[in-house]
Parts: sequence; C-alpha cells; structure tokens
Amino acid sequence: MSEHQQAAERDIDDATPELEDAIDPEDELREDQDEPALDPAAAARRAAALAHIRKFGDPVLRTRARPVDRFDAALSDEVAQMGELMIDAIGVGLAATQIGVLHRVLVYRVQQESPVVALVNPEIEWKGGEEEIMEEGCLSLPAVLVEVERPLHVRVRARDERGEEILVEATGLEARVIQHEIDHLDGVLILDRTSRDQRREAMRALREAQEAP
Repeated sequence: MSEHQQAAERDIDDATPELEDAIDPEDELREDQDEPALDPAAAARRAAALAHIRKFGDPVLRTRARPVDRFDAALSDEVAQMGELMIDAIGVGLAATQIGVLHRVLVYRVQQESPVVALVNPEIEWKGGEEEIMEEGCLSLPAVLVEVERPLHVRVRARDERGEEILVEATGLEARVIQHEIDHLDGVLILDRTSRDQRREAMRALREAQEAP
C-alpha cells in the first residue's frame, strides 16, 4: 500500500478487481457466471486480488469518495495497483472505494488487448437518450447478477493520473462500465438500480454465498 493510499484510508474516519481470455463482450460485467477453469496460478492471483476488494456490507461502499487534488507519484502508484488488482481479479472495472480508498479514481479495460484507462475526478457531462437493459455483476457483490438499465452513450470529462484533462466519448459496454464505476464513487450499488424482485433475489444469493463453507 502506498503512502497516498494510507492517507486516504485515514480519511475514512478509521472505518474500516471477465476473463482475461476471450469473452463475449456482452458477458464481461457478469462476474460470477460459468467460466472456463483458470489455471492454478491465475486462480491464485484472482483469489489474492479479491481478498483486497471490499465486499457488500462494508460501509466504505456506501461512502461518497472525495475529489483528488494531488497528482503525484503516489497517485500513479495507486492507479497502477488498482489496474493490477482489476486484471488479476478478472474484472473490467474497479473504483477506489472498492479497495477502501476514498478517492474519486476508477480504472477500466473492456478489451483484453487494450491498455488500462484511469479516470480521476470523472464527471458525466452528457448522457444519450437511448438506454439498454443488461445484466451486471460486481466484484464487491459475489454471486450477484441483476438487470440494470443505463444510457448507451455518455461523455465523461476527467483527468488522468498525471493531471492531464481527458474527454471520453463512450458507447455500449465501455459506457456501462464507466457508469457502474462512477456509481461506486458515489456510494451507489447495482442493487440500487434494479427492480425490487431482483434486489430480493440478489440479497438471497448474497446470504447463501456468505453461509457457504
């Protein structure tokens, strides 16, 4: 853990990342669906990464992250660590709050061959009128898949880890992943964006996962 992260952890008031191989893009938010077996080394990396990710019930997941005002080497280290965790955990996105850091920072990668993108202090400045319903999972909610309706197109203004301004015009899966992770930075979970019936089923799945040996 970097000094930057340690400082951010203290900001929590002492309260207490789809497969890297080929996957249908429409399935990439489905964290707990049937997957090809991982080799032992990859499985070990995934387990180690998941152990660093806060799970449902942790209060930090319901806390709004604070804007970043220092763009230094420590922030770059934080972003690099988040990218590694996301990849090892076989995810397509990760928000800083999911590792207990109250920074408005997210990383994502929706294609295996693409570089990891970091968005610092992201703000959605435009959403298209067309929306789509799709199943989403979350590394912080193991065993949960729920249908979430989101805009298909968004424009997001942010900075990179060096403080340079960037503008992202995203569509489809990329737009969905960015919106999912910004929700995390606002303390919002996919359970808040689905129907009452699906929320009830999700809570049952979470309880069963917690009770499993």
